[in-house]
Amino acid sequence: MITDMIKRNTIIYDMDGTTLNTLDDLTASMNHVMGKYGFPLHSAEEYRRVFGSGIRYALEQSVPRTTPPDTIDEMIPAFKEHYNVHCLDKTRPYDGIIPLMKQLQSLGFKQAIVSNKIDSAVKELNEKFFSEVINVAIGERPEIRRKPAPDTVFEALRELGSLPGEAVYIGDSEVDLATARNAGLPCISVLWGFRDRDCLMETGADIFAASPEDILSLLRH
Repeated sequence: MITDMIKRNTIIYDMDGTTLNTLDDLTASMNHVMGKYGFPLHSAEEYRRVFGSGIRYALEQSVPRTTPPDTIDEMIPAFKEHYNVHCLDKTRPYDGIIPLMKQLQSLGFKQAIVSNKIDSAVKELNEKFFSEVINVAIGERPEIRRKPAPDTVFEALRELGSLPGEAVYIGDSEVDLATARNAGLPCISVLWGFRDRDCLMETGADIFAASPEDILSLLRH
């Protein structure tokens, strides 16, 4: 259970699989680079299992095991180049997310998004979909370690003027759960993203939201 919620006035969201359904665009860019290097293509459901820990991890899990690390090094900028052009082709907020954000804003909550995407893509997607309610969006950049390190969370809290004891983290994966723990935040794990309940429970998740409306209920009670 989340305790002392009356003191919590800040929400830190993950992006992919939590606020935005990015699976189709990520899949298209992954298959673009896989095809470019002559590797087998995969379905969105296959990629779903490997997204969440950054593009290097996703590629490492998707290419043949004998692939040299140098080849993966080359594939990363090729993926980023394609994704930067096509990251808005099919990506959309999950149903109910924007109404949730607006309601929390009306209740006085401060809100931010953190992601393992490159910082420019995070800011572009946030500006496109959530600029009315969220003005702090933090992605990967040289001076900030990627999740599950707590750096993106701490930077978001700093920009919002909030303390860890005032915040709740909302994510969809084991990486998000570990990030919340490393930052000292309670975590609400959503069930509409890249991981299912069983996977999340195996990594210790114990607070779940099946819909954005459930998040508001959890925060209230």
